[in-house]
Amino acid sequence: MAHHKSALKRIRQNDKRRLQNRYYKKSARTAIKNLREISDAAEAKTFLPKVVSMIDRLAKRGNIHKNKAANLKSGLMRHVNTL
Repeated sequence: MAHHKSALKRIRQNDKRRLQNRYYKKSARTAIKNLREISDAAEAKTFLPKVVSMIDRLAKRGNIHKNKAANLKSGLMRHVNTL
């Protein structure tokens, strides 16, 4: 158990940030899955920038590695271009 006010506050901040990170990461994973299931090329092309933006935000915040973000984006763009 923490004995300092600052340590207690840090615990509260960490819990809050962990839940936010989980939400952002899970929503991005769901968006990626939905994009991969789209078979209509026009719909996929309009949805792709939103998903790429989500991935870039995750990489910027440090939730995922920048190379993982690049790999995800290239795979999604390849998928959309083959439709």
